[in-house]
Amino acid sequence: MRQRAIYASLLLVTTTLVTPAALAQVAPSGGAPVAGPNTSLISPPADPSATNPDAVDPAAATQADDEASQSAEVSAPGVNASAGDDIVVVGRNIPNSVRSTAQVISVLSTADIARSGEGDIAGALTRVTGLSVVGNGYVFVRGLGDRYSSALLNGSPLPSPEPLRRTVPLDIFPTNIVGSALVQKTYSVNYPGEFGGGVINLTTKAIPEENFVTIGASGGIDTETTGKLGYTYFGSKTDWLGYDSGERKLPGFLRDAPTGTGVIPTAQVAQLSNARTSLLQRNQDIPPNWSGNINIGLVGELGAGRIGMIASGGLSNNWRTRATTQQDTVSNDGTLRNDFYTVITDNRAVVNGLLGFGYEFDENRIRWTNIYIHDTLKQGRASAATVYNNSSGNPLFQQNTNWFERQLIETQLVGEFKPVDNLSVDVRGAYANTKRNSPYERQFIYNCTTSLNIQVRDPVGGSPLNCPGVWQATNAFDRFATVVFSELNEDLYSGQADVAYKLSTDRPFTLSAGYYFSQNDRQSLRLPFTFQTTTGREIPFPCNLFRPDFLLSPDVLNGCPVATTGTRAENAVQLRFDSGLNGSYAYDASLRIHAGYVQAEAEAIDGVRAIIGVRYETAKQEVTPVNAPATRLNNDYFLPAATLTWNFAQDMQLRLAAAKTIARPQFRELAPQAFRDFESDRLFFGNPNLRDSKLYNLEARYEWFFDRDQRLTMAGFYKRIDNPIEQVGFYPSTDARLQTGFTYLPKATLWGGEIEVQKYFPLDFISDGMAGKRAVVIANYTYTQSKITADSQCVPSVLGDSLPGCSDGFAPANLQFRDGAPLTGQSDHLVNLQLGYEDRENETQATLLFNYASDRVTNRGPSLLSGVGFQPDIVERPGIRLDFVARQTVDFLGTRVELKGEARNLTGQRYQERQTFGDGRQVFINRFAQGRLFTLGASVTF
Repeated sequence: MRQRAIYASLLLVTTTLVTPAALAQVAPSGGAPVAGPNTSLISPPADPSATNPDAVDPAAATQADDEASQSAEVSAPGVNASAGDDIVVVGRNIPNSVRSTAQVISVLSTADIARSGEGDIAGALTRVTGLSVVGNGYVFVRGLGDRYSSALLNGSPLPSPEPLRRTVPLDIFPTNIVGSALVQKTYSVNYPGEFGGGVINLTTKAIPEENFVTIGASGGIDTETTGKLGYTYFGSKTDWLGYDSGERKLPGFLRDAPTGTGVIPTAQVAQLSNARTSLLQRNQDIPPNWSGNINIGLVGELGAGRIGMIASGGLSNNWRTRATTQQDTVSNDGTLRNDFYTVITDNRAVVNGLLGFGYEFDENRIRWTNIYIHDTLKQGRASAATVYNNSSGNPLFQQNTNWFERQLIETQLVGEFKPVDNLSVDVRGAYANTKRNSPYERQFIYNCTTSLNIQVRDPVGGSPLNCPGVWQATNAFDRFATVVFSELNEDLYSGQADVAYKLSTDRPFTLSAGYYFSQNDRQSLRLPFTFQTTTGREIPFPCNLFRPDFLLSPDVLNGCPVATTGTRAENAVQLRFDSGLNGSYAYDASLRIHAGYVQAEAEAIDGVRAIIGVRYETAKQEVTPVNAPATRLNNDYFLPAATLTWNFAQDMQLRLAAAKTIARPQFRELAPQAFRDFESDRLFFGNPNLRDSKLYNLEARYEWFFDRDQRLTMAGFYKRIDNPIEQVGFYPSTDARLQTGFTYLPKATLWGGEIEVQKYFPLDFISDGMAGKRAVVIANYTYTQSKITADSQCVPSVLGDSLPGCSDGFAPANLQFRDGAPLTGQSDHLVNLQLGYEDRENETQATLLFNYASDRVTNRGPSLLSGVGFQPDIVERPGIRLDFVARQTVDFLGTRVELKGEARNLTGQRYQERQTFGDGRQVFINRFAQGRLFTLGASVTF
């Protein structure tokens, strides 16, 4: 009730913002999935090379000897899919129908992805043992953050369009352009050395089996968003496509501000977009989610080989509204400092395209792949604080309008050759570019006072304006009205060559070697501005009461005409470049890597084989901020790896693996520049004092293939990490909201185990009519524990200060962290269960999907404002999620039509991110309900 009272008083002035009734109607939601993949509904029983996730050989993904299958096509460094058994050493006691690698991997084939029904590859990967997705599509392997994993496309690295991340968010890859997804959990030296939890390699479709055209569309609702109230703003006419029509174009005089006086005069301020990018409005009927896609495949004969083309294009538009509680405290007992009730409406539009050409001849393959992904989030945000600790002690209202535009373009050429028997050669080169554009991040803050009850005249509309308690927040964060413009551009060039030769010896023996090069270049610009008068003061009363579009109208910009103080010339509004709170406004960054490896794979004795290799990797990483010292890391490493596999029975084997790997700091973690994450709604700051992390990895694994496509696997793993980088919350000042920085710890350890079972149950025992029908059970469970070491060693301070015994910018680890706490992002328990029904004759498939992830730390507990001590860690509760997916193919007038229905989050799992203090008191950093999602789709294949 107290929250609604604040809104009620505010809305008599800011009539386009929020109302008590609006707050009562708003409910949060989760994003709806885009259209599913273009695949046959039910494939014939798949070869284990496509469906045995932990005993698959991407190099031997061929059809089974006894029946047709849909293989998982894989293109990865040092893995020649055409070479078959000539490259892979197969244990003598494993049946020919079971393909196996020396490494622990999981492969999702097209059929596996289709069964999950997910619209993007990040969602599909949550069904893999030990994997979880955090935030916007970042895949965590065994609880290790995304910095400990790498993402590849057809074996080449991908740059990230997110300033905060090194890896690309996988939710921007729709499943209809991905042929397979491989997750390798044990390290082999043919992959980049930045490997902690695993490597994720996406392989795009290359050559279709036959010509086809498929057109699909879907529509869906979110029970907490669709048809309900949300908050939006107009923007531009093409926002629904995710493209700005020019409304948000960044003028040149804004780019020049940091190198000039830093002040934008009134005449130029008037040229900026106003109402279309600042006027937050109530939308009483948020639209449903929808998507559409088209896929074309062509194949033909060319000489002695096959040539093909696959083209794919898609567009989706989804809505999500969240009514969230956002609290924080600067005390060590959980006493609230801020208690915000925030309504956030996201409109996400994704445009994607794939154009790929392939040529196969003999045992050779050439593929040229081009990817385009454009992902935009348009966000409106209204927030009221019932408890706010500013100097007046009054409640507060805040509104934000944002536009986050991300783009990924990649072109890639891959050749996989077998020029002579026993020799395979892979060469690949790629260029990728990512951009992130976020213009007009607007924020307006108002104070509410109950002592005021006045009437002023609105100079714009001319009507009386009642103001019983709204006042410009001149002391809230020291900034009342702000606008931020940010841009990021990154180029990535990469090339590599791999050679493997099988020796003519009595026992299989393969030698391989390779060279790798990559060059990343990033430019990042962030221009924050605040509004002020020519005298450097806030906009005067009574114009400071106006809603944002009136506040920035020409009448007010040229000087409030009804101001009670100052002349119009003194009250004219300017923009002031505001770099103080936001660190360096720009930085350049680069990372150059040279690497080479040698590897031997051999069967030493019957049933025992080993793969041993070493990778040498040298890297120069540099981040050069404006007006700040450059950070340079120049390191080289020898990274050994070995895996031993013992096939001790007809259908069983045991694996032992050991490796050393690394994890480098990301550009954003090193750059002292502010960045706002639209998912967590927090500011992040980099730390130039970070350094590389080193990982030592051990794993033991038992595998039992008790029948075709059916298995039981169990594994145990252990990792030691030196200097692990962690996210840490902090408060830069008394009035500031919670922000996040980075530091590293002396050491951390992670260990655990996992078990997986996949079993098919033919249903013909029920009756003859059930012939050809089967049930499928796929279940996996991962248990993980981790512990950080926080002793008296000096580590970087997120507050930038230093404590006795440490150099400048450093402080003892035990004064910033709790010794023995878990790593960020690590859940103790991960559970996945799929219960499915398949009718191959009638092409029917129905799957119930259960997912559970236990609590995990998202940020280390914020340091107290004193700089000594810390609060409890911030913990996220993912909880239980239950989904249902059904697919049916029918013949309609001689045309193949696939129908799909999805029901997501049937449990209505609420999102929670909280702190728990010693007396049980909880502070909710983020808490909101998530909607149930229902989607219907259809695709027609010609």
